[in-house]
Amino acid sequence: MSDPAANDLRAFLRTRRARISPQDTGLPASMGVRRVPGLRREEVALLAGVSAEYYERLERGRTKNVSAAVLDAVARVLRLDPAERDHLFALAGPARARSAAAPVPRLRPGLRRALDLMADVPALVLGPRQDLVAVNPLGAAFYTGLDSLPPGQRNMVRYLFTVDAARELYEDWATTARKIVAELRRYAGGHPHDPGLADLVGDLAERDPDFRHWWAEHDVYLREHGSKRYHHPVVGPMELGYEAFTPVGQPELVLGMHTVEPHSPSAEALALLADRATAGSGEDPTGDGTAHAAPDPGTS
Repeated sequence: MSDPAANDLRAFLRTRRARISPQDTGLPASMGVRRVPGLRREEVALLAGVSAEYYERLERGRTKNVSAAVLDAVARVLRLDPAERDHLFALAGPARARSAAAPVPRLRPGLRRALDLMADVPALVLGPRQDLVAVNPLGAAFYTGLDSLPPGQRNMVRYLFTVDAARELYEDWATTARKIVAELRRYAGGHPHDPGLADLVGDLAERDPDFRHWWAEHDVYLREHGSKRYHHPVVGPMELGYEAFTPVGQPELVLGMHTVEPHSPSAEALALLADRATAGSGEDPTGDGTAHAAPDPGTS
């Protein structure tokens, strides 16, 4: 049986070198017609200072005894950003360093209270594979249609690709969806044998051609902060910032929260939505019988 990490490493390196032309690296244009775009394997080897045979073994997933110096050189030649470089090291690292699945997250009570105290902005906690671990009342009101997913399948990747309301919520749905696929691909680099990941990817690849296409591109992305435009069906258009944090002591979790410019039309719209969320706060936004904690994701 082939190693998923080796297959992913091969595809990742091929897609990265396809982005770079020889002229971009200072190499002369070669004679003849290129069968594929970008750098050839022997050109990457030349620029990285290794033999063509050595680089070919690397691209085929034969990474035993590969050094950090070689990986750094390849990352430099292929102009990998920090997230891509980390992904390369994860894929090429020893098999024992890659786990089958990240630990099932348990939300500590203090973090749950902190989430609930964020009453003025949508906030949620995500676990491995973008599984929804918890959401505050305003977050439940903001992410329309999230509660339509069955308990145990509440996952932000699944939400974006299978819930019609999600496509209507994001003004630039394609950019957001493409980035969340790249986040999932980054997780896959460290957990290639995760059965929950395989189930999620297989299901979405069968359902959605956009997911299939973007997954095959092998892009990786690390979310930190930014802004997005939304069109909420209840309160209309909003532009919100977002921040992502890893809670101390729980590296498998991500706390995501929105921000809003004070006194802006977006702030007014969000305040109106917050009032409505408060009025309905007696409801269970996650469907598992608790106040705001999502069911243990287990599988997605």
